[in-house]
Amino acid sequence: MSKWLQSGRRRDICVLLAAEGELRGQQLKSRLESHYDDRLEPKSFYGSLSALVDAGFVTTGTDGIHDVYRLTDAGQRRVNDHYEWLQTCLEDAE
Repeated sequence: MSKWLQSGRRRDICVLLAAEGELRGQQLKSRLESHYDDRLEPKSFYGSLSALVDAGFVTTGTDGIHDVYRLTDAGQRRVNDHYEWLQTCLEDAE
């Protein structure tokens, strides 16, 4: 299993991108802050995002002057794998 799965923030970034398809960096950060009900330090947030890009799970592009992010096929596979694992754990708990 890849190291990004050990980071809740990285997982959550990938889940949001899986659900939305593509988001600007600030949109992604705002959605996470809303979910966490807490402010994220930009340096920490963009560090997590950069780590996902460097690992090949997220790709970046531009929309005008804005950076936009989307999952790669590898990132989508990891989200799907994590989802299946969660389902199995929850089914076993019943």
